[in-house]
Order: sequence, then structure tokens, then C-alpha cells
Amino acid sequence: MNEGVREADGGVLQTLRQNGPTLLLRGLRKAFADVQAVDGLDLEVARGECFGLLGPNGAGKTTTIEMCEGLTAPDEGTVEVLGLNWRSDARELRQRIGIQLQETQFPDKLTVEETLRMFRSFFGRGISVDESIMRAQLEEKRRSRVGGLSGGQKQRLAMATALVGDPELLFLDEPTTGLDPQARRHLWDLVDGLKQAGRTIILTTHYMDEAERLCDRVAIMDHGKVIALGTPQQLIGMIGGEDIVEFAVSDSQVPKCEGPGAPRAEVDVAPLTAIGGVQSHRVDAGLHQLSVSELHLAVPRIFAALKEQGLHLSEFRTHSATLEDVFVRLTGRNLRDE
Repeated sequence: MNEGVREADGGVLQTLRQNGPTLLLRGLRKAFADVQAVDGLDLEVARGECFGLLGPNGAGKTTTIEMCEGLTAPDEGTVEVLGLNWRSDARELRQRIGIQLQETQFPDKLTVEETLRMFRSFFGRGISVDESIMRAQLEEKRRSRVGGLSGGQKQRLAMATALVGDPELLFLDEPTTGLDPQARRHLWDLVDGLKQAGRTIILTTHYMDEAERLCDRVAIMDHGKVIALGTPQQLIGMIGGEDIVEFAVSDSQVPKCEGPGAPRAEVDVAPLTAIGGVQSHRVDAGLHQLSVSELHLAVPRIFAALKEQGLHLSEFRTHSATLEDVFVRLTGRNLRDE
């Protein structure tokens, strides 16, 4: 593991040592011109786990995935997939993995069924075309041309092509982008079923609830390095509080005004962070965020401290700490920030 990485992995490393990893990365580096996209990355993914790779745009996660998939060669370091490597075992690896790219271009004139028959022909073994259509919920579009499919339907077709070879290791790069809520939930159930069948899944996503729901462990990347690693629950515990209090204020002397145009006032943070149960404070786009334990005791004291400063609350809300809060705390950015 890279020096300085925050890690909370429970007993996963013990399992890796006993059974051997499905994916092993050591000292992985990749640069494009003057940009170091991946910078000395070490990772291990256990057999049968769903592993999430998260990071803001430019963090290096897509380049990392492409090196794991054999699409990009690393400048330095090693990539072992299912105990094999891309230099000497590419033919076997292509038979044993499935890939759903962030965007897949299919021939517009082929039907859904024809497309899947073509992809099925690439594999020596796998599931039937009928089963792959059923898994992707494309029964009604079986004879429709790909060019006439919606974005979400094309995304489901990409998932079906990734599954048609019955892969041991599945790479899913933002698989639910463009899906409606019902189709998204169906894909979650599908991933759960694959995990129960012993498949290993590498997932990238822009949806924090998806990562929390599906992933056994998550690695957060920034600037080409892993900066946190653990189960979603362990990572959430790293921020030190069970709940997040968010508020915005204006001076009480200014007439009450709601909404984004409301006048902001300076907050003396010291009395707030001195309150028992308040673990930390940050400001994001004018919104103050406090990480808090024992919410019922802390909130009245927060109200009192703000009142003593003559401040009026223009916004106030609370929520349980999430993986999104961890992500923002570690990277200083929201997951969708460019």
C-alpha cells in the first residue's frame, strides 16, 4: 500500500493472503506527456468481492481500469489478473473477463439480438443470447436496431455484452449512467447475484449511494494515488462523526432573506468546534458543515452559539454521514466536480 494511504480494510487482507487476489497491482505508473495519471499504485482485490474505485475527474481511475483491462500498457509496475498477466496470457484473459466501458459504440444497423450473437461468438463458453437479453431486460427490444435505442437501453446492451461470456471478473465503468431508477435497481440486483455466484466485480461510479449499496470495499483515488481504502462503513467512520450538520447564516441585523442570494455573514468557528460532539468543520460554497456525534445534544448548542454571535440561520439541515462526505473531506471536491 502506498505510503500515507488511509486504510481501513478489516479482515480483507487476511482473506487475500489465504486465497490469492483476483487483481493485483504493484507500483503501477502511467504518464501522458507531462501528466502523471497513475503514480505508484498498489491494490489488491479479493476473489468474489465488489470493489469500488472512486475519484474526481482526472484522479487516474479510468487509466487504472484500462491498464487492468489490458487496453493500456503501464509505464512501470505489474498488473496480475486472475493470476495471469497481459503480456503472456492475453488470449486466456480475454476469455475470462467481461468489460463494460464508459461508452460503447455498437453498429447501428444490427439488432440487439444480432449484436449479442456477435459478442457471444467471441467466447468459447458463456451464457446464451436469450439469457443475456433477459438479464439486461431487453426482451422487448430484441429485434430493434441498435441505432434506435435510447441511451439507457444502449447502456443495458453494453452490460449484456459484458456478461455474455460468463466472466469470472467483471469491469463495470459507470454502468448505471443514463438508466432510469427501476433499471438502476435491477442492475444492483444483478450485481448482487453475480457476487453471490462468486464473481469478482470492479466498479467505477459517480453515484455514492451505488458504491455504498454494492461495494464490499472502496478505494478513493486522487492525483493518481489511493488516498483511502476500506469498507464504506469503515471509511464513513474515518470522518469522526455519525451525522453531518449543514447550515448557512446571515447577520441578524439584515432583513431575513432565503435562498442562494441571501447575504452571508462571518462565523466565529471556535465556539462551534468547542461544542462537545463536534468533530470537525469545513465550508463548501458558503455552506458550513459540522461532523457531529450525539446529534440531539450538539444541535441545541450550535443554535445557541450562533445566536450569541447575532447570526440568523438562512439554511439548516442534518443527515447521516455518507461516503460522499468522506469523499469531499479527503479530496476537497464533490465526485462530479470537473
